[in-house]
Amino acid sequence: MVDLDGTLTPTDTLLESLLKLLKTSPIALLNLPLWLLHGRARFKASVTSRVSLSVEHLPLHGKLLAYLREQKTLGRSIVLATAAHVGIARAIGQHVGIFDKVIATAGDDNLKGEAKLRAIREAVGNEFVYAGDSRADVPIWEAAKAAILVGVPSRLTRRIRRSVVVEREFPRRSVDLGAWARAFRVHQWVKNCLLFVPALTAFSLSTSMLSQSIVAFVAFSLAASATYIVNDLLDLEADRAHPRKRTRPFASAHLPIAHGLVVALVTLVIGCLLALAVSAAFFVMLLIYLGLTSAYSWTLKQYVVLDVLVLAILYTLRIFAGSVAIGVTTSSWLLAFSIFLFLSLALVKRCAELVTLHEQGTSTTRGRDYRVTDLAVLWPLGVAAAVSAIVVFGLFIVTPETQARYASPQLLWLVGLGLIYWLTRLWIKTSRGEMHDDPIVYAAKDHGSRILVLVIIAVVVVAHTVAFSWPL
Repeated sequence: MVDLDGTLTPTDTLLESLLKLLKTSPIALLNLPLWLLHGRARFKASVTSRVSLSVEHLPLHGKLLAYLREQKTLGRSIVLATAAHVGIARAIGQHVGIFDKVIATAGDDNLKGEAKLRAIREAVGNEFVYAGDSRADVPIWEAAKAAILVGVPSRLTRRIRRSVVVEREFPRRSVDLGAWARAFRVHQWVKNCLLFVPALTAFSLSTSMLSQSIVAFVAFSLAASATYIVNDLLDLEADRAHPRKRTRPFASAHLPIAHGLVVALVTLVIGCLLALAVSAAFFVMLLIYLGLTSAYSWTLKQYVVLDVLVLAILYTLRIFAGSVAIGVTTSSWLLAFSIFLFLSLALVKRCAELVTLHEQGTSTTRGRDYRVTDLAVLWPLGVAAAVSAIVVFGLFIVTPETQARYASPQLLWLVGLGLIYWLTRLWIKTSRGEMHDDPIVYAAKDHGSRILVLVIIAVVVVAHTVAFSWPL
């Protein structure tokens, strides 16, 4: 007898079904209380009838599955006994292909605890070995001939060992801070450094402005992490089908879905409170950011080109939010430059994904309306956006405002050359299939990019403060 949720698969199929229902038909969630009034079995049936989980990429407990296959070759009968709905259980049972029978929740019978034990006895009698993972399985273990423990806490393990022979134990997989750091996308916080751009370009940086920018950075980072977690939870099936994203903490079931929901909520609340501490206007900017990212996660990312435009706007929105946080006006030149620059970077991201798919022999993306053949259009569009950003920057250099504000505005042409080199290098790396899923993350990890950013900052500072006499 093998349990499903938490045992054969480390995830929770009911929670996954609810998340898919939330994504595909959020209005249906209003019926959840009504469905619960009819009992948990009917509740599971109502949810399962409205969504269909993709079981071919569902994470499985590899070591347990290998052990079960080995026992199958020895002639032992293996039964899937679960409280999950029978529709899900049969689909997974058929996919795994080792089960002689499936016992699962159907009709009004929610097969959990004692109810599952009765169903097992009706099916096979009293001679059985049970593989489970939680406290709800205790009555079944105590009635079994032997127990197989899968990820059971040490305290509960000691209790089971006192009353039942343990045939095999598969220890709980430890969850380290690194898994949560990946779920929080801490490396993505580098994007929120854009909130400091208005303070740096204002050239009148005070302690108050710096402290406000730091609090704003933390608020945006925590709110962004909350949206990353929610996005990952809503994209479980698409991520599992992706060659790299399938290793994400929630897609691989390294982190529990329930924990992710709680942490996302707490993180979001803290981020909003910090935003209010900055100012009411900045809090509104954070709400706009959250609304746009939510719209992107729910539906906008499914539309070709529209998704990259939204990404470019989200980057630019960070700069605008940074100006709101410190109470300065953002230059229209800076906003125009940002839109073109980040549109190019967003297209790098899409082209990198399509290049990877092409190398794997796949023609379409999952969850997004992109095809490998779209590279013929996306490639020149991305390069054109990069060139447009540089042209805007060049026009900014020759404006009277810049000429009056900078002591040596001619030095800014060196920044333009640096941007040409950096953007061209990104597109070459993309064409070679060497680009990370996110070009911002690639730039943060790339030694050459980091040096170039420092040089650009140094040149801007010198151009603003040091006056040179030019021969021309």
